[in-house]
Amino acid sequence: MTAFPLPVPPPPAPGSGDYEYRLLTIPRDTTRAEARRLLTEHAEYGHWELARVRLYAGGARQVWLRRKIIRVTRTA
Repeated sequence: MTAFPLPVPPPPAPGSGDYEYRLLTIPRDTTRAEARRLLTEHAEYGHWELARVRLYAGGARQVWLRRKIIRVTRTA
């Protein structure tokens, strides 16, 4: 399994804010339980949400995760 930032993010949905994207490639020999555990960990600890999943004929999966970019504005 590889994880790296996606250089070109998928097109944003209308009305969506700024998001940071991460692409996970899950190999075909990964069980559904292991994939679910991996995605759950990313969601709980990294605050990622599922944006898109692509399942290939060979069984490999590409998963796009996204999280909102929080911009801090100076108040003083």
